[in-house]
Amino acid sequence: MFFERPESGELAILVHLNLSSEDEPEDPREFEELVLSAGGDPVALVSGQRSSPHPKYFVGTGKLEELVELVHETCAELVIFNHNLSPSQERNLEAALKCRVLDRTGLILDIFAQRARTHEGKLQVELAQLQHMSTRLVRGWTHLERQKGGIGLRGPGETQLETDRRLLRARIKSIQKRLEKVRSQRDQGRRSRQRAELPTVSLVGYTNAGKSTLFNRLTNSEVYAADQLFATLDPTMRRVELEGLGPVILADTVGFISHLPHKLVEAFRATLEEAASASLLLHVIDAHSEERPTNIARVDEVLLEIGALELPTLMVFNKIDLIENSTPRLERDDSGRPCAVWLSAQTGEGCELLFEALIELLGSEMVRETIVLPPTMGRLRAMLYSSNAVVSERQGGTGEVQLDITLPKTDFLRLLKAENLTLEELRKLSGNHQHIA
Repeated sequence: MFFERPESGELAILVHLNLSSEDEPEDPREFEELVLSAGGDPVALVSGQRSSPHPKYFVGTGKLEELVELVHETCAELVIFNHNLSPSQERNLEAALKCRVLDRTGLILDIFAQRARTHEGKLQVELAQLQHMSTRLVRGWTHLERQKGGIGLRGPGETQLETDRRLLRARIKSIQKRLEKVRSQRDQGRRSRQRAELPTVSLVGYTNAGKSTLFNRLTNSEVYAADQLFATLDPTMRRVELEGLGPVILADTVGFISHLPHKLVEAFRATLEEAASASLLLHVIDAHSEERPTNIARVDEVLLEIGALELPTLMVFNKIDLIENSTPRLERDDSGRPCAVWLSAQTGEGCELLFEALIELLGSEMVRETIVLPPTMGRLRAMLYSSNAVVSERQGGTGEVQLDITLPKTDFLRLLKAENLTLEELRKLSGNHQHIA
């Protein structure tokens, strides 16, 4: 029911109002891209200015008459609003226009339904759709609001509407239970990665910023990437080897958009938690976009909502190949840490700078030392090997071993604690008086 889509595009009239009551007005160009991404065929854009939405039709009576004429002239099958409509407004508009009416949330949900490829993704979209639909059921069942009566028509004491709502609640509960299982499986996966001390780097950013193209470039993968909104819906993970640092997990995530429906944020919480638990966020930004500062702020809003705004973040300004005289570069903050990389995921320019920044940021908490262990400390040597920390080993003349090690600082301190050793004692043993970073 929820994933059947028409084979060809639908003729659609787009409606965008500039409301003085709105703090952040929607972008009409982005709206048109959303409609095209959903497979719609825009035949007209109706725009206007109002101080606040009309309570009954959202638009004023004059604009409503204009819409009625346009629907008749263009034979449009759909009228799409670049705003969120109340269920009663949708119902009133459909009665007046004699065609389907869709609001911004419904449009985004439709795109998500088309893009969902995995079982989990489909469940998440269906949950968001059902939650959205539950407030709009009355639209299709106004003739069944009264209880059935008469011989052979007496029901179980509830209206058709109540039956539908009950079935809907049962389905929502079932999906939530299955998604809870998915969440616990993701938690297990995260815990196992943490036990293996594999850092996770999550790509986040506004939709169509080029995250999947960059992901494919960094991992030599073939994740679906296209110049359209919400091309990626299901999270993908790949293991990447960083020189001198070892393996890290790179995660591609769903793109964000302005005023992302709260129902979607809730439904995709299990997916978005991948970003919230990352060691480092790569905030991918379309450097060529005129809306760049606004898009950055909108991504930050969603990161705040999922509790990921305080995570270490590296800004990645993508698509520099579309900017005249722009060259790849690595920018640093006042403390000298990498804070931004300018590159082109499409051409590969600047990707080596991104790897350089990743190694530097993820390696800041790494211990890279040369230590000397006497023959009596074979257990510590064995633990260092089991942690994949030993880069090279040289035997001494009297049985001692000299080890070049690389491992996370927290792991190193844990191993020393297990051997009842302090850093000072180890330095004394190995004759290494350098500070362990």
